[in-house]
Amino acid sequence: MKKKKCIVIIPAHNEEEAIHHVIAKVPRHFRPDVEVSVIVINDGSTDRTVEVAKLAGADEVVDMPGNCGLGATVRKGLKHAYDRGADVAVMIDGDNEYPAEQIPELVEPVLWNQADYVMGSRFMGTIKGMKIHRRLGNYFFTCIQMILLRRWIYDGQSGFRVFSRPVLRDMEIVHDYNYAQVMTLNIVRQGYRMVEVPIRYQVRTTGQSFIKFWAYMTKVFPAIYKEMSRPVSPKSDQPRYQEVKKLS
Repeated sequence: MKKKKCIVIIPAHNEEEAIHHVIAKVPRHFRPDVEVSVIVINDGSTDRTVEVAKLAGADEVVDMPGNCGLGATVRKGLKHAYDRGADVAVMIDGDNEYPAEQIPELVEPVLWNQADYVMGSRFMGTIKGMKIHRRLGNYFFTCIQMILLRRWIYDGQSGFRVFSRPVLRDMEIVHDYNYAQVMTLNIVRQGYRMVEVPIRYQVRTTGQSFIKFWAYMTKVFPAIYKEMSRPVSPKSDQPRYQEVKKLS
């Protein structure tokens, strides 16, 4: 029996204190018909991120040409997963805020052909330690996505997502700085089915987030406008968008 390839992509910039925890928690044998590998996309780290990732068991480390930004790093990582033959790809941040042990729960809807794109939802699950301004910012940008897509979304900024192979083939990320909003807009506008799965979330205790409030505000809005201004045709071979729902 040929196993399905599940490739876990971890974008990382200066995450030497956290990335080993993420890699160690990735379930490698959660289904006998699934083969799991871990690829770290190093976005110009100047610390020991690469060395620690290799020692922790990363199957491959791909270096970006300098510090290119999270959007560019995620774009590179997901294309790399597609080129490596991934049947399903998982993207999870390298800061240990997201529960890598829940990967099987997020992958199941894709493996069972119930969804093409899955987001781990903090606001459907549990959140520990998120500051009020971050929470309000998440609500704000998620509301923008809901208005533009005319669909209910619980957590549009999640750093924990799963992609089917067709989505890996067709999606485009038009922004190098960040990916969260434009990725979902692009995928859903093409007609792919999206669901959200509750996750357990805990704010990072090491390192520092790359997000700076004013830079985020001034760069994300133009990216949203750019994405929504582009013509995107629904894929004729894909089922239409499925209303976001909770999977238990």
